[in-house]
Order: sequence, then C-alpha cells, then structure tokens
Amino acid sequence: MAEDTTGRGSFFKRIRGQEGEEEEMSFIDHLEALRWHIVRSVLAVFVAAILFFIFIDTIFDKVIMGPTRNDFVSYTGLCRLSHFLHMGNSLCMPPMNMQLQVNSVSGTFMSSITIAFVGGLIVAFPYLCWEVWRFVKPALKPTELKHTRGIIFWVSFFFFIGACFGYFILAPFTFNFLSNYTIGTSNILVYRPTLADYLDTLIDIILGAGIAFELPMASWLLSKIGLITPGFLRSYRKYAYVALLFIAAVITPSPDWGSQTVVVLPLVLLYEISILISARVAKAQAKRDKEEWS
Repeated sequence: MAEDTTGRGSFFKRIRGQEGEEEEMSFIDHLEALRWHIVRSVLAVFVAAILFFIFIDTIFDKVIMGPTRNDFVSYTGLCRLSHFLHMGNSLCMPPMNMQLQVNSVSGTFMSSITIAFVGGLIVAFPYLCWEVWRFVKPALKPTELKHTRGIIFWVSFFFFIGACFGYFILAPFTFNFLSNYTIGTSNILVYRPTLADYLDTLIDIILGAGIAFELPMASWLLSKIGLITPGFLRSYRKYAYVALLFIAAVITPSPDWGSQTVVVLPLVLLYEISILISARVAKAQAKRDKEEWS
C-alpha cells in the first residue's frame, strides 16, 4: 500500500505559495481562520435573532405559548387519535390553566431577548454546522471526504426532528402534567410560574431533545474514527438503556413515568439505529482495508 506523502490527513491545512507549492498553515493562521468562522457564525445567529425579535409578538403568542393552549395541535391530535382507536378519552389531556407572571422590571424584555437568540440559534443551526465543516474539511483525506457527503443535512435533520419531538410531544406532556399536579386537598396553592421559568423549561426540552437525537450521527462519527464498534454497542446495550433512562429524566422536568417513557422509547430506537449505522461503517471499513491490501 502506497504511503500517503501529501499530508492531506494532517489536521493542518495547506495553502499554495507563490510558486504553486503547498505550504503548511501555521498555528496563528489556523487561529485566524477559526476566528472568521466564529465571526460568521455569530453574525448568522444575530441576523436570525433580529428577525425573531421583529416578529416577537406573533412568535410568543403562536409558538412559545402554544403548548399551554388547550387547542394546541398535539392535544387535539392525540384526542382524535384516541377516539379513532376507540380508546375513549384515554389520550385526551385535561385542560390547562397556566398563567405566567413577570417578577422583575426587565423580565419581559430579557425574555424577548432570550426567545430571539435561542430561535436564531435553532434557525441558523445548519449554517453553524456548515462553518464547522468548512474548518475541518481541509484536514480530511479524499477517501474520508467521499464518505461524508450529506453530513450537514443529516446532522441538521436529526437535530430538527428532535427539536420538533420536544416541542410537539414532550413539552405538552410536561406542562400539562405540571400544571395539573397538586399537593393536598385544600385550594390554598396558586399555580402561577414565572415567564423566565417557563422559557427555561421549554428551551431545555427543545434543545435537549435536539441534541439527544444526534445519537446516530455521534455513532457514525465515533465508528469512523474507531472509538466504538457495533460489538461494543451491542455488549453494552443494557448499560446504555440505563443511561438513556437517566437522559430522559434530565430532559423531562416532569417526574411522571408517562413523559419519561415518551422520551426514552425514541432514544432506545435511535440507539438501535446507531448500532446498525456502526455496523455499516465497520463493514465498509473492512471492505476498504481489504481492497487496499489486495
């Protein structure tokens, strides 16, 4: 097998000199390149945040407060599904009566800023992945580049699927359970959470679910660099399930088993998909090694 003398596998990028020869970039050059990648990423999030802030009233009424409305699409959809399956009202959730309060002078404004920047971060996520990819790409070998086509699409796809799962499924279960949970038989307790607390919970659910759904991509990457194998994932499956239960408990603020089950089942499915992905990566690597040594 021919030795790689081009140095393309090195993490250090290479640039062309005046005579057409490739020269290795210095550490300072890498810092400069990284700085511009970070600047462009921050600008993308900032521009998206400005657009969110312009339409903050509509976004707050329709999107942010959506899971607290009794006519939210998830509530009506689950109830219709329950009737369609002849299960009565078993999937219909009780009505909510959630009123939020602001207990600081700048609370409303700071909440608007939080909504705008988190929304900008979510919308700009594919671009952020693209900037990371542009920084890492020159360090990859041609064979590695061949097997990483569409990586930005798949990373973004799993993130948005997870974010939608958190918003449309997990958030309604969580807020409905918490708003209807009571202690004791008297009516001396008044349920009125703060707007900041509500936003923190909603953001944790959406971003947590989005990151958790990156499990297949993490499996693909770790299998590519040889840190995990399909045999390793299979042998530690029972420990992984326990870890997924813990992750589900962290993502879901509500302590009921119903909400945590709704979270852990997709995570278990994603783990099994990760095993299949790791097996395909290992098979492709074995085939490639066989061709190189033949």
